[in-house]
Amino acid sequence: MIRFSKRRRHGFTLVELLVVIAIIGVLVGLLLPAVQAAREAARRMSCSNNFKQIGLALHNYHSAYKQLPRHMGGSRSPTNQQWYSGGDGARAANASSLSIFVGMLPFIEQQALWEQISNPNNSYWNGSSVVSPMPTSPWNSMGPSPHESRYVPWRTQVPGFRCPSDPGQGEPSYGRTNYAACLGDGISYTSTGVGSYNSAGWLDEVSVGTNAWQTPEGRSRYTRAGCRGVFVPRKDMRFRDILDGLANTIMAGEIATDLGDLDKRTISMRTGSHNSATTGPLREPDACTDLGYIDPERPQFWESSRAYTGSGAPSNGEVERPQFGRGYRWAVGSPTMTGMLTVLPPNRELCNAYNHNGESTATASSRHQGGVHVLMGDGAVKFITDSIEAGDSSADGIFLNNQPGGQSPYGLWGALGSRAAKEVIDEEF
Repeated sequence: MIRFSKRRRHGFTLVELLVVIAIIGVLVGLLLPAVQAAREAARRMSCSNNFKQIGLALHNYHSAYKQLPRHMGGSRSPTNQQWYSGGDGARAANASSLSIFVGMLPFIEQQALWEQISNPNNSYWNGSSVVSPMPTSPWNSMGPSPHESRYVPWRTQVPGFRCPSDPGQGEPSYGRTNYAACLGDGISYTSTGVGSYNSAGWLDEVSVGTNAWQTPEGRSRYTRAGCRGVFVPRKDMRFRDILDGLANTIMAGEIATDLGDLDKRTISMRTGSHNSATTGPLREPDACTDLGYIDPERPQFWESSRAYTGSGAPSNGEVERPQFGRGYRWAVGSPTMTGMLTVLPPNRELCNAYNHNGESTATASSRHQGGVHVLMGDGAVKFITDSIEAGDSSADGIFLNNQPGGQSPYGLWGALGSRAAKEVIDEEF
């Protein structure tokens, strides 16, 4: 007699399934940070490579023209007016307010974009024709104001100017940049350089008053005292001007772009004062901290009550309008958009005297953990930690009474930003 044994098939019990799921969850929890860290390491490497390409472009530019691209260069209107003065002539010219990145375009494989800028173009960013009364058709050579939103090149995103770790995209920015020209360890005159203005516009070689700062000689002297970096607004600079040595001097730094979240590094706070000892960043670089503008519960952000209300210009103690976030326009030569200073340590607050085009603390910042990339004069890219020795930021800033060539009061960080103070860097950083 043949007997057939009955075999029962066993499946997973509910308890066993839950155990397996729990184990998988633990493994994912352990592996996810490692995967994210690896991705950030790759993004950071890509960001560094972009910066190296910018360094190579600057050196090639210098080889071709025996000077660096001018920071705040460009063209002017026939009447020499500022772009915001109104009228066709004013808005059709850029009033010498373009950043170094405009002249650099042919050296970073952007020849086509350069051709659009250097030669007249007669269309808006949306493809429609340029019509009168503002501005006249076609656009002037070297383009209109870099704040002109309808000009195609100014709205073009250049991949080489972006760090992959920065997620910022879209309006109200035009063309973002995560890299900025080093203007030194002083705040004074970094928004104008040797230029000055009255109702007629920018006047480099004309006296506009009797005070020292209103004369060409005075403006030149104050610019030499305050603008101590590799790049000086509206002035041609060369490698021979970097007396501290290319390997010891920062040529450009990384900046984070604004995400609209009141990040104190990426949207400027207006103090409403130029040089007051208590409220002005020129006298006291950490004025915005002392005035209590930073949220004590979220020290990386401004207080939410200080957000822009949308009625006219921002008031004192209120953040700048959202369309003027950090790094929002790669063609604009103002410190907020394409400049960086070595006054406050990296990733500190962005404190302005008056507005987005004015003088600002404008330090380096990034979306990387713990520091920022900087481009040295010799083309090397280095990572600077937030804890770099930066002197006393509560002391008087580099202001009008400073003498050219003096040592920086901002420690190693300030010494790296100044080009000709005879400071010896005897340590690795």
